[in-house]
Amino acid sequence: MKAIVYTRYGPPDVLELRQVEKPIPKENEILVKVKATTVTVADIRSRSFTVPPAFWLPARITLGFRQPKKEILGMELAGEVVSVGENVKKFKQGDQVFAASLVGFGAYAEYKCLEEDGPVVIKPSNITYGEAAAIPIGARTALYFLKKAGIKSGQLVLVYGASGSVGSYAVQIAKYFGANVTGVCSTTNLELVKSLGADKVIDYTAEEFSSTDETYDIIFEAVNKSSFSACMKLLKNNGPFINITEPLPSVQMLWTKLTSNKKLLLSRNPPETSEALNFLKELVEMGKLKVVIDRYYSFDEIVEAHRYVEKGHKRGNVVIIVEHNNKS
Repeated sequence: MKAIVYTRYGPPDVLELRQVEKPIPKENEILVKVKATTVTVADIRSRSFTVPPAFWLPARITLGFRQPKKEILGMELAGEVVSVGENVKKFKQGDQVFAASLVGFGAYAEYKCLEEDGPVVIKPSNITYGEAAAIPIGARTALYFLKKAGIKSGQLVLVYGASGSVGSYAVQIAKYFGANVTGVCSTTNLELVKSLGADKVIDYTAEEFSSTDETYDIIFEAVNKSSFSACMKLLKNNGPFINITEPLPSVQMLWTKLTSNKKLLLSRNPPETSEALNFLKELVEMGKLKVVIDRYYSFDEIVEAHRYVEKGHKRGNVVIIVEHNNKS
């Protein structure tokens, strides 16, 4: 089968299209013919090994010291089940599924084995494989942190970076839970964020987002580009501040935690289960959750896709369409 392989850390050019051995499912696994995958920020960081200094050693242990342990990236996918292990009960050949592959990677390939009890479920019936592939990481992250923050109907929620993958989902999921949502984004994305249901949209290129008398029950920082002190000024007492990209608290964050009742929810991977994906599937099928796709690329254009995502200006998600040949 064809796969995108990288054997060293570096720029997008380290990614190569190669022929590799097709996997065989174990007794508790399903074999999925991958129809679509994505380029996430996590893929970019793993490929280039750009991680926070405090996480250098743990990341080296996980990813590989001198070269990548797992040579095939790809952290979310959608596709068709082509065979199942002898003990598999939940899935059958022909099922259309979508899944997260954050732990083992491997979605940049024509076929991928997945554990039956892992984060894999039947895909929403009303969207394409490309759209389904863009749900498992961004939407699941937004859902996890908003639930962790205890979101309730009637609360005021600020989403900074509302046009990105996680941010676009956070706006919609917060609205589903009954919140009043303010999105912060650039001029070019104002209409997009409004279309996702935001009650108010702030253009950070035209005005300082913190120059308001409004205060918020929850602040969701999706891109790590806001001022922490400005966010604290707008956050109500006892309110949670979510930052999905910052794994460790800064000195300023620690001081805030010690001297106030404000809560800090920092970066961590959501549990690898199917529960959240089933919930998101229902939202999509009810028309409550829309997938924002910035660009589609073909499998052999993945280097260009990584270059584009690395610029840091994508709207929503970037999807890779995996086309199979008869020799796969």
